[in-house]
Amino acid sequence: MSDAGAGSTPLGRGLITVSVMLATVMQTLDTTIANVALPHMQGSMSATQDQIAWVLTSYIVVAAIMTPPTGVLAARLGRKRLFLIAVAGFTVASMLCGAAASLSEIVLFRMLQGAFGAALVPLSQSILLDTYPREKHGGAMAIWGIGVMIGPILGPTLGGYLTEYYNWRWVFYINLPFGILALLGIFAFVPATPKDSSRRFDLFGFALLSLAIGALQMMLDRGESQDWFSSPEIVIEAVLAGLFLYMFIVQMYTARNPFIEPGLFRDRNFTVGLLLIFVVGIVLLATLALLPPFLQNLIGFPVLTTGYVLAPRGFGTMVAMMLVGRLIGRVDPRLMILLGIGLTALSLAEMSRFTIDVPVHLIVWTGIIQGFGLGFIFVPLTTTAFTTLEQRYRTEGTAMFSLMRNIGSSIGISIVFTLLSQNTQANHAGFAALMTPFRDAMLYPFTPRAWNWHTTEGVMALNGEVTRQAATIAFLGDFTLMMWVMLGAAPLLLLMRRPEITRKRSVAATTTAATD
Repeated sequence: MSDAGAGSTPLGRGLITVSVMLATVMQTLDTTIANVALPHMQGSMSATQDQIAWVLTSYIVVAAIMTPPTGVLAARLGRKRLFLIAVAGFTVASMLCGAAASLSEIVLFRMLQGAFGAALVPLSQSILLDTYPREKHGGAMAIWGIGVMIGPILGPTLGGYLTEYYNWRWVFYINLPFGILALLGIFAFVPATPKDSSRRFDLFGFALLSLAIGALQMMLDRGESQDWFSSPEIVIEAVLAGLFLYMFIVQMYTARNPFIEPGLFRDRNFTVGLLLIFVVGIVLLATLALLPPFLQNLIGFPVLTTGYVLAPRGFGTMVAMMLVGRLIGRVDPRLMILLGIGLTALSLAEMSRFTIDVPVHLIVWTGIIQGFGLGFIFVPLTTTAFTTLEQRYRTEGTAMFSLMRNIGSSIGISIVFTLLSQNTQANHAGFAALMTPFRDAMLYPFTPRAWNWHTTEGVMALNGEVTRQAATIAFLGDFTLMMWVMLGAAPLLLLMRRPEITRKRSVAATTTAATD
């Protein structure tokens, strides 16, 4: 396929873009849309908290494992055929999830969702990169980035609405119209690519990487409940994850036909881009995982209100990506990434000063700023990472890009919730040691009567308030940690080269201006 892409006319490119973006939004929406419906599923399936969590983790584990084979499967089957199979399978699996009658059924069907959905995001990205010429990659990635970023952000809002007014099953049924339209559009407008039957599938390498990802995900999922490395199970899973990853790297550099081409990592911009998208994954989903319990459990927002308060974050992302699409050929993308990192860190700094009486407008404003910042990171980062990458590595590269974002999200969520639990306990113990009936503060006239030391109800009320304050401080500690993680990623920009296409356009613009 030529670099100019398959869509030779603006109309053709637009139809291809709409078709692949329907599939992208459908898949990314499902990463968070089921979160708010979990309590309703738990009651319907008579499941425990640990059991119902598998509805989320089964999807994440299988999607992570099945993302890297996308490049090989696209070469063997043809990219268009693989895309059609993935969209059809994901849509059917969604319907099966909605119709599930037991916990084992819904976990099985969520695994099928993850298996088919894993290829959707990297395939859509590689198709758009090939559809548009290099000088328009920034605009194409802005459109693609909206789908990738808006899906997880709007997922809780849409999921809360569907669960509140309809049924949790509609969280999955909503995929049917998206899937049908995406199938029709891909079949009609997306051009076929030649199949490479000579491309060998490294089954041993795939098995090693799958075992490494599976062991890592199991360690992250069960670490908190098993008290982390004090549990032999977690130690074994950590050792297996490290061992299988090491064996995979050795296999990758020594095999004749490796599962992932080592040439991918010779491109400096792409390699640094993987590290930065890992950080973006941590902040994006970890923040979205922390805010709902903070708003619902501590502040007392209903599910729908929580969804509405989080929705403006997506508005900030869309505005940023539209601006980036216009600036990407004129401004050094590394400067835009730096601006995005700064805005995201600023929003997290503001969130680290939240109290249980925080006004709604401040929550909304910090969300808009954070969405704006993430929008300024995602598109320039994607463009910079792939502009210098050889075209033959694109499908494989987009799969690795998605994998690193997903692993970053998994690790980030695991770390922040572990720290949340540990710090809440530590803060509670510290506050409780200060709560004695002999303290002057407990004798003041304005001390609530409900905190009466001489009644069981009073002690319980006081303990509840102590727990609430301890949890609040723990949440703020998590927001502070993510702020420093974001700022710590900024020096990586020094390792990235400015894309040649941007530099050439800047020089051309300067020459034209001088001539005029």
